[in-house]
Amino acid sequence: MDGAELKAWRRAERQRLLALRTRAPAAERRLWNQKIEARLRSLLDKRTDFILGVYWPFQAEFDPRRLIDWLVATGSAVALPAVVDKKGPLEYRAWRPGEALVDGVWNIPIPEARKVVVPQAVLAPLVGFDRQCYRLGYGGGYFDRTLAALSPRPLAIGVGFELSQIETIYPQPFDIPMAVIVTESCIRRRRAELADL
Repeated sequence: MDGAELKAWRRAERQRLLALRTRAPAAERRLWNQKIEARLRSLLDKRTDFILGVYWPFQAEFDPRRLIDWLVATGSAVALPAVVDKKGPLEYRAWRPGEALVDGVWNIPIPEARKVVVPQAVLAPLVGFDRQCYRLGYGGGYFDRTLAALSPRPLAIGVGFELSQIETIYPQPFDIPMAVIVTESCIRRRRAELADL
């Protein structure tokens, strides 16, 4: 598959998977959200003094806001991503529930205060994912550029629904695999050494 064919295939697959996700009944998505949140809590519950890069839910994604509340209540910190350059990496800004948000790209809320941090781990929403833990996102390349740019590189935790699994995304050199993928059904680890995470 050449570059143009791959781009067209990814665009079509993205549309198909987004339609599947948004058509899933709201009650079923709520149940999936609860199961994903429980799995994420089990991954993160032993961490203290920790910054997790999260995201604001968009287009029927897993909604991490209850997880955010739990993390802050247990002493961890969260940061929300902001687009500062459409061709560059995301900037993570420290944020606590109740602090001011403003509309960012695609009207997704971002922290008004620009307190830039480097999280130890980030949640990356999945439009799709494959068996090798590669992520199909929205097509902007933001998460791949961000993971490539941040030092030290945060642990990448892909979060999505099981119906988004595909055989392969046909990974390219710029695609960065997730270390862990969490769905309502299971936790997938790319490498065995991540078994204690």
